[in-house]
Amino acid sequence: MKLCLDVGNSQIFGGLCDQNGLHSRFRKGIERGASSDELGLFLKQVVRENGHDPTTISAIGFCSVVPDINHSLVNACRRYFDIQPFILRAGVKTGLKIRYGNPAEVGADRIAGAMGVIARYPEKNVIIIDLGTATILEVVTADREYLGGAIVPGLLISMRALEQNTAGLPKVEILQPEMTCGRSTVESIQSGLYWGHLGMIREIRDRLVRECFKDRQPVIIGTGGFAGLFKDAGLFDAIHPDLALEGVSVALELNE
Repeated sequence: MKLCLDVGNSQIFGGLCDQNGLHSRFRKGIERGASSDELGLFLKQVVRENGHDPTTISAIGFCSVVPDINHSLVNACRRYFDIQPFILRAGVKTGLKIRYGNPAEVGADRIAGAMGVIARYPEKNVIIIDLGTATILEVVTADREYLGGAIVPGLLISMRALEQNTAGLPKVEILQPEMTCGRSTVESIQSGLYWGHLGMIREIRDRLVRECFKDRQPVIIGTGGFAGLFKDAGLFDAIHPDLALEGVSVALELNE
């Protein structure tokens, strides 16, 4: 059984993977100063709490956009599982043709998501819309080319920017409002966040379709913590919240 981890800016998302696929998913808030003992004990406990023996873990892989935590996480895997973890990063086998000027600039989480989508949709043109701390739109071709995309501040960053940089605007719950015309400050912020983000995503998505696929419609895949918020908005053909973990699992197999 494999332990797969996606270390993001806000949280660690993980899951166990065996011959039946990904299961026993879990999340943990990011603590930048977390020690290897804290991480190791947490991972060992979460495996147990999901009904598995930690000694059955045969491989650990992770992608990370938080370099500060990588050293502690590697040591946690060594000490508590006696495993040298695989790190998805530039230079490992991915099966992707990365068309960036500098391929090393592509984040490990983005590579993982692209690998996950290729495994699910082989020989398909795909646009991934990843709604996490940042909102990222990525283009992957049927020939396994990673062309790039667009990165914009995510919903949480946008909400915090309003809260922290204005004198009178409060922190609000991020949700889909019933009406566009808010009848209070809170409702107005919620409306602007949701409908503004939706409009922005649609515009960028449509431009990527025209520029990269000459108006041939690709498969549009949603992923990330906020993807479910837009499940009824007509943005996606499908939502796969585990895409990065699936990519880490694929990468583990390619690099064993």
